[in-house]
Amino acid sequence: MGVAFWLFSLLTLPLLQSAKILTICLIGGSHYLLLDEISHNLHQRGHEVLMLLQLGNPVITGFSYTARADSYQTSTWSMGEKYIREYNGWFLEQQSQFFLGRDHFNGFLKFVGHLSHQCDNLLGNKETITFLQKEKYDIIILDAFNPCSFILAHKLGVPYVAFYPGMLNGPLSIALPSPVSYVPVFGSQLSDQMNLWDRAKNLLFSILAPVGEDLIWSTFKDVAERHLESGSPPGGLRQLHQGAEMWAFNTDFSLEFPQPLMPYTVLVGGLLNKPANPLEQDLESWISSFGSAGFIVVTLGSMVSSVSVERLLVELTAGFSRIPQGVLWRYDSQLWPSDLDKPDNVRLQEWLPVNDLLGHRKARLFITHGGQNSLMQAVYHAVPVLGIPLFGDQFDNVVRAETKGLGLTINPTHITRELLSTKIHTLIQDTGFKSSALLLSRIHRSQPVAPDVRLVQWVEHILHSGGGSHLKPASHGQPWYRDYSVDLVLLLCLLLLGPTLLCWTLSRAKTKTHKHKKTM
Repeated sequence: MGVAFWLFSLLTLPLLQSAKILTICLIGGSHYLLLDEISHNLHQRGHEVLMLLQLGNPVITGFSYTARADSYQTSTWSMGEKYIREYNGWFLEQQSQFFLGRDHFNGFLKFVGHLSHQCDNLLGNKETITFLQKEKYDIIILDAFNPCSFILAHKLGVPYVAFYPGMLNGPLSIALPSPVSYVPVFGSQLSDQMNLWDRAKNLLFSILAPVGEDLIWSTFKDVAERHLESGSPPGGLRQLHQGAEMWAFNTDFSLEFPQPLMPYTVLVGGLLNKPANPLEQDLESWISSFGSAGFIVVTLGSMVSSVSVERLLVELTAGFSRIPQGVLWRYDSQLWPSDLDKPDNVRLQEWLPVNDLLGHRKARLFITHGGQNSLMQAVYHAVPVLGIPLFGDQFDNVVRAETKGLGLTINPTHITRELLSTKIHTLIQDTGFKSSALLLSRIHRSQPVAPDVRLVQWVEHILHSGGGSHLKPASHGQPWYRDYSVDLVLLLCLLLLGPTLLCWTLSRAKTKTHKHKKTM
């Protein structure tokens, strides 16, 4: 993709002068990696880019926020050491709950509550806000996962592009046409092939989705009221979402179920995918020691550096000891239980070059939590996956991967050594999974325009055309009853039933009159 980006830059002259662009990253982990890549690509295209980076969120173990040489600038902001320790401690405890199968909406609302508290402090930081206001940015690229990004962009009065790091049908209201008969609603864990009961479940989830969104916005409403001159937007989070000039999603139809899109949506899945670089000699030698059996990559997310549930650790290690492949496991070795023996074929590393490992010719399987970046990398390098979803959109993500034939799934609460080793054996021995992975990789790689170039092109189109209003349908300005033609249905019912009701009323009146005359 890097070669394609430079070819694009050399073969096309910029249609506008260098723009001042602000990127907003208020969450660590994979969110940072994506915003870092976007910021760098825009800088390479000749734009002046600054990232507002919040420090202290749970970050990628073994990774530091190191600025790239000759790239974009950063302005950092932090909540302070005391809060960071408390927040990270709470987040680590949540990881254990995920592995115990306790991913529930109340827990997510507590997480959103933390984001809201951080947002209140950021917007109240006069030094940071004054600095950003003085810079006079042309456009903002924000992480659409965090509602605070929208409130900040609104406060700065700068047009914004919303980048969502996950799939199309996340917990967002962006007015995409989504027929419930074949477009799964977020959290439903359904595919696009639904029977009657699946469609009933999907319909129920579609009804509950706005309720969940309102609960999320309720944690930010007071923050918006305090810090926006115009007060909280009447339409809430939905209004802020629809105010974006464009939406970019970290997905494409190699993994996504086909569905209708709008002109203001662009799919840029695979921003982190790149050709594999050679591995360090020590790691290469270790892989070679397993011969033709190859190796397995195990990573359960950029923010999950260790599994603190010992029962699960025991089952995972026992399952790995039963297979001939080497197992490269991203795990903080200092947190490994002292009383638990590590199998000889397992190597723990605090940080793994996942892209380079998946691109290695001896990579046989990727065991992942089902994060969107992980799945897109598996698709790019055509490596089958075993999904162990933990929270959020990961459950829906692995349904897509399984439906597409990319791999299989295990619920973390169901993991046993027998089940784990059996699934691994099936995924490696059944060539159908590798064939599906190769097909999905061809679909992803053969797109006419690489995702990094596509995003830059669309951002520049928004800048050059003075905004994205020409991409938005009239439905954005309509009340919900017009969107669903409720008023028209009521009118038709009145026109059709009105005469019938009138005739029935006259008939009853005539009958009563006739009976009254008989009694006279």
